[in-house]
Amino acid sequence: MSRNEEIAILKEIAELLNEGTDSKTVLAGVLKKLLGITGLQTGWIFLLDENGGHQLAANEALPEALARNHNQRMCNGDCWCVSRYNSGKLNKAVNIIECQRIENVILEKAGDTAGLTHHATVPLRAGNEKFGILNVGSPFKTHFQKDELALLEAVAFQIGTALKRINLTQREQETALISERNRLARDLHDSVNQLLFSLSLTARAGREMTDEEEVKQTFSYIQDLAQDALGEMRALIWQLKPQGLENGIISALTGYAEMLGLTIEVKLTGISSFPEKVEEALWRIGQEALGNCKKHSQTTHVRLFLNRSSESVIMEVQDQGCGFYYDEKLELPSFGLKNMKARTQSLNGTFLIKSEPGMGTEIRIKIPV
Repeated sequence: MSRNEEIAILKEIAELLNEGTDSKTVLAGVLKKLLGITGLQTGWIFLLDENGGHQLAANEALPEALARNHNQRMCNGDCWCVSRYNSGKLNKAVNIIECQRIENVILEKAGDTAGLTHHATVPLRAGNEKFGILNVGSPFKTHFQKDELALLEAVAFQIGTALKRINLTQREQETALISERNRLARDLHDSVNQLLFSLSLTARAGREMTDEEEVKQTFSYIQDLAQDALGEMRALIWQLKPQGLENGIISALTGYAEMLGLTIEVKLTGISSFPEKVEEALWRIGQEALGNCKKHSQTTHVRLFLNRSSESVIMEVQDQGCGFYYDEKLELPSFGLKNMKARTQSLNGTFLIKSEPGMGTEIRIKIPV
């Protein structure tokens, strides 16, 4: 491959990377483009987290044995390139003598490998930051030349830089969202909240100024409505700007339950710290679950269990209230429950709910960390 051809390849990939804002979409597109213009046939990209766990973020033309059962062999287990990456020994593009995942398929006679036995592996990084691994190969290709590895390394650096840009953009958007939530919470507190408080005081004064029973009842009704609206407004402000989350998820959920007028029993086991995204999800899901207890359970006592291991977080919210009929085969009966499930699944977690009339309700979520 000539120098001009390499430059053309890098230019095409750079243009594709610069347009993307979603990491998985970008990775799938750039992998397909890379294979198409280099003549290689198969590739996959692993993203690795700070704990060494890997996620199959993109793949193209995997052999049938590796693609079976939704790429199960690629999503589970360890291999040479992941081990080298996690040990800090994978710092540049290298040839893999033999692919451990494919070797296992051959030993187990688990399916067709389409002639793929070896691949090149390249770390995805930008400066000192590392994001994952790019693997590419072709049937019966057992060795990559130096110029091929150099090109793959240049592409991997471009991908790493794009991933860093996307991550920074997402953080900026999250910061802007938090800032907007805080502004809206302040505005609601300073305007609507104060108006409702004034309305409640005015209704109380009106009730005390009249001797007519019907007028008294009207003012009492207005005062009750204003108090209910104040409670709803305070709950909304809490949702927008959680007071106490800086002191941890337990403190925040306990304070929120008390604000709702619930008595909460809390039990925490395992590690007390949580990744930021997981803590945010736990907070939002916990808010929704406690709000449902307040509105629907007909009880004021709630149990909250949190277990944090090195692999996952499990949260359970239980009440011994009125419960409801629930069939897991049917669609979830409320927007709030659907929202909790969606938040859980967005972090690759599982959402379970148990409820029967007269037997209370239990919500259980498990999120990998």
